[in-house]
Amino acid sequence: MLLLAMMIRPTFFAVLCACALPASLFAEDEKKPEEPKKEEKKDDKKPEDDQPVVTEGKVTIGGKEIAYEAKAGTLPILKPDGKPSAQVFYTAYTMKGVQDASKRPVTFCFNGGPGSSSVWLHLGAFGPKRVDLPADGLTPPKPPGGLVSNEFSILDVTDLVFIDPVNTGFSRAEDPKTVNEFLGVQEDIQSVGEFMRLWVTREQRWRSPKFIAGESYGGIRGGGLAQHLQQRHRMYLNGIIIVSGLLDYSTLIAGPLNDTPYLVGLPAMTATAHYHKKLPPDLQADFKKAVAEAREFAFGEYASALLKGADLTKVEREAVVKKLARLTGLEPKLIEEQELRIDSGVFREMLLRKEKLVLGAYDARVTGTDGDESEIYPQIEPFMRVVGSIAAASMNAYLREELKYEKDLPYEVLAPQPNWNHGKGNSYTSVSGQLADAIRQNPHLRVLAMVGWRDLVTPPDNMLLSVRQMRLPDELRGNIEFAEYESGHMMYTNRPDMAKMHENIAAFIGRALK
Repeated sequence: MLLLAMMIRPTFFAVLCACALPASLFAEDEKKPEEPKKEEKKDDKKPEDDQPVVTEGKVTIGGKEIAYEAKAGTLPILKPDGKPSAQVFYTAYTMKGVQDASKRPVTFCFNGGPGSSSVWLHLGAFGPKRVDLPADGLTPPKPPGGLVSNEFSILDVTDLVFIDPVNTGFSRAEDPKTVNEFLGVQEDIQSVGEFMRLWVTREQRWRSPKFIAGESYGGIRGGGLAQHLQQRHRMYLNGIIIVSGLLDYSTLIAGPLNDTPYLVGLPAMTATAHYHKKLPPDLQADFKKAVAEAREFAFGEYASALLKGADLTKVEREAVVKKLARLTGLEPKLIEEQELRIDSGVFREMLLRKEKLVLGAYDARVTGTDGDESEIYPQIEPFMRVVGSIAAASMNAYLREELKYEKDLPYEVLAPQPNWNHGKGNSYTSVSGQLADAIRQNPHLRVLAMVGWRDLVTPPDNMLLSVRQMRLPDELRGNIEFAEYESGHMMYTNRPDMAKMHENIAAFIGRALK
């Protein structure tokens, strides 16, 4: 995942240390002659946690067996004086038998939160192993779960580096007191950028095509990284893959003069109501028509009505209520009570109220019973039952038993970051301008935005709106493309969507390299 799930009422949205060698000082003994210093060898070992553990494996993708080398270890984030300020844990997979690494793409992957490790994209979508989930992504597996070979891994088209940002996974600040130096929008972008610089330097991959894949808040990180890498390290990316992401917080966080989240959320609510068969017959019969009608209304009549506020006439108000009821499956009385503003939490609680079920936020196909009908907001997140109980067990077992990486520190799958620094000023966090600038400066940079129709955390139209408002010349707008999926935020939990993801990403990388 993730934008880490933050229960901000009334809106529910997700927006996912290594030791140095000890140094000993000894007092001089005046009675003994000083021993001659040993000459340092150029091949002296790095600190033990700076050496990756190397293993090998094989995975069959599309009927073709891929042999790979896996490295699990840490790299330092260096201060200007060259001393480490943090250690960042990573797992890298490189295909064996490649004669010319400059022709082989490498993709740096991370989740979001902020505060999520990379376990979700690693063992859920792209790595050579995946958590064994029911094919439909709806049924909770029995813990502790297990791993299987991932026939949908993208290792057939790109090498992979999964990054755990500081304060997630095994990544730690050298001095816990300085951890806040890494916990912020720009601080995070800088440290992940420094990791990427050092990895391509040590692995001699500067000439390889480079991609980024980020999920959820990973869209913020990835969009900012594209510009940062160009400006700071002169590293130009070939492509960015944004999985259920965002570029602007203003699309998700409503405010006194910001009704945008209600607009971008409506088409996803219509898609969800269609899935649960709550739309009128004409819309239920045609999904594309239903979504198109929701979009047209959201960014036309609905947006105008919300902008009018108290100037909205009674007749206009009644028309809006009627249309919202048609597009969401909710009762007109409830819509009136919510002042025409349908929050995703209210929608999740009330759509299937008669069936005594609530919807998942990350995947609204998933339902559950929370047992409390006195509230109009869900008390549970049903989708987390599908993945939440097995992620930690799977990752801990995989790292230690298969990748042979031993560490006594807890692997932080999800570490909430309540003090995340979003920057100064009374404004929403945004990187859409930075991404647009990166594309203008690097016209070869392509973006693939992958969106799930039943994602009520980062609904598809949040990305569509951000892209629509980006200041790009017409000839570069084609650099950004979209892929749609039937499930939700973690569309890879649905087996058909997972197969489609592989197909879409492979084609995207192919186009970006032409």
